[in-house]
Amino acid sequence: MLSKNLKELRVHYCQTSPASKGVREFIANNYSLIKAVNPNFPILIREASGVEARFFARYDYGKEKKVVLNDLSAGEVESKLEELVTKNIEVNKSTI
Repeated sequence: MLSKNLKELRVHYCQTSPASKGVREFIANNYSLIKAVNPNFPILIREASGVEARFFARYDYGKEKKVVLNDLSAGEVESKLEELVTKNIEVNKSTI
């Protein structure tokens, strides 16, 4: 389950680029499950030719974090998402 302090996840990738292959595989294999567990959580997926593969995570108070995903495997993409969720928790604990 995604953290309650994570407000939005945006995914950008290229439909044909070898650098985006891991992101495409991650979405194909995991998107349905992530949405089933988090039905009201906004996940925005943007395909565009030639773009850098990346996550943008938006947290409470408008904080954002960008993670580049070029040339990562689907498993590595999943790890990067887990890091964004964990970082979110650490950032918010430090502000209390």
